[in-house]
Order: sequence, then C-alpha cells, then structure tokens
Amino acid sequence: MKQIKFAMILGIPLFALVSQTIENKLNVLDRTAYELSVKKVPNKKLINLEQNIPSVILDIKYATPKNFTKQVIYQEAKAFARIPVAEALTRAQNEFLKLGYSIKIFDAYRPYSATVKFFEIIGDTRYVASPKTGSRHNKGCAIDLTLVDTKTKKELPMPTEYDSFRKEAWAEAPVSDPEILKNRTTLIQVLSNSGFKVNKSEWWHFDYQGCAGFEVLDIPFEELE
Repeated sequence: MKQIKFAMILGIPLFALVSQTIENKLNVLDRTAYELSVKKVPNKKLINLEQNIPSVILDIKYATPKNFTKQVIYQEAKAFARIPVAEALTRAQNEFLKLGYSIKIFDAYRPYSATVKFFEIIGDTRYVASPKTGSRHNKGCAIDLTLVDTKTKKELPMPTEYDSFRKEAWAEAPVSDPEILKNRTTLIQVLSNSGFKVNKSEWWHFDYQGCAGFEVLDIPFEELE
C-alpha cells in the first residue's frame, strides 16, 4: 500500500506499477538473462522464421496500425520462435506445400510488454493472455497464422478475419460453407500432426505442445539479431 501511495505522489501510472510487480513475480527474462539461458540450453534460442522456413510468408499485423489495438506495437515486421517450434513449423510447412498451400504468419514470439498492453486494452482472457501468467507467445512457442494458395498467392477463405473477437472465430464454431470448413480443418489437422494445438477461441492461434521449461521473455525484435 505504501508503494502504491508513493507511486501516486510521483505520478507513476498505477497500471505500470502493478505490471512491474507482476513481472517481477513471473520471472520475465530480459536479453541478458535470455542469453544465459540459451548458453545452458541451446534449443531455447529464438530464430528468425522467415530465414529458416522455406516459402513462409509474413504479414506481421502488429508492426502496422492495422490490428485490434490500432497501434504499431512492433518496430520490425519479423517473426521469431524457439528452435523446436521452428522445426515443427517447418514440418507443417512441408506438408502444406504438398497440398499447394503455404503458411502466412501474422504473429509469433511476442515480447511480454506487448501482452501487458493488449490486456490493458481488452482485459478479456478468452482473447488476450493475463499479465499474471504471460502467454506462450511470450515464450516463443505460439504462432498465429493462416494459409495461402501458392499459385494465386491469395489467403484461403477462413471463418473470420484475423484477431476477430466473434464466436465464429472459435476453433469448433459451426461453419456452413464447405470450402471454409475444409480450409479450417486442413489447417488444424496438419498443425496438430506437427505438434501444435489450436486455441479454442482463435482458429489462427496454435500453441506448440513441447514448450515446458521455456521462460517468458521481454526482448524487442531489434535486440534479437
């Protein structure tokens, strides 16, 4: 209580103070701590997905104002993930390419500070992670994506647009259009076979299932390369 009163006297936003307290309890790693972690376990390294996955396409929404926050969150339009996640995504991409499709990534590793901002704006844990726990995006083991036809270069029709908060975006929501249902089913099945699990309220969000031991990180993209 004394800390909060003191912060108010200094004019420090209460939300910022609470976020810092949560971050301290959560053990969020900065760049230095992350690099030490990688030295101990090399597989924890975040790698550039565009440079390591053949034919993958990037459409990083949070590097533009064209997202639900209407703000530019990332200073660079890049996508990173831990090594095992990238390897699993490569396997999925190879399967999609056989079908004439390619992965288009909307978001991958997300710095913890972005999650705090998202929660401040939305505050609904069905759609954004709580700062108390962080998200698998913060751990570098979640990917937001869709599929593109490799011939037409167009996105396959899906139930909703990216980052929709409508019930139609839920992974098991009823779909009347057979083409859209086929596309969503293909997306989920191939990624499930590659070690990912779809988020129940977001057809585009896939969590890698082998991320035990990966820490929450708060490192800007520009500090990763």
